[in-house]
Amino acid sequence: MTESEWRAFLSYGSRTGKLSTVRSDGSPHVAPVWFVLDGDDLVFTTGSDTVKGRNLARDGRAALCVDDERPPYSFAVVHGRAELTTDLAEMLHWATKIAARYVGEEQAERFGARNAVPGEVLARLRIDKVVALSDVAD
Repeated sequence: MTESEWRAFLSYGSRTGKLSTVRSDGSPHVAPVWFVLDGDDLVFTTGSDTVKGRNLARDGRAALCVDDERPPYSFAVVHGRAELTTDLAEMLHWATKIAARYVGEEQAERFGARNAVPGEVLARLRIDKVVALSDVAD
């Protein structure tokens, strides 16, 4: 995929990302996340005490896979390093944008407020590599 194609693919509908982080022993951990693109960053929230939250605080390296499970199948994997913040105003802004994508505008403010609280973190995955293929089985 071209850059504009993988950006459109990642932003299409409400596809959930599968985020891979690095555990302290070096093994991978994978968890689903809701996300949005913001320029060259992929933005999501998580709990600071979750496995992915702790992993990202210790070692920001991560990869996120999004796929279309319908024939002819497509996927995009982004790699980068996450930067975390606990700024509640910034978190509320992004948590509301993320919620609008996944639960709709009518519930976005409620979900945003629920996810922008102490104990949560806002993660910006600074994208430095993308592998994306469309029509894999075509």
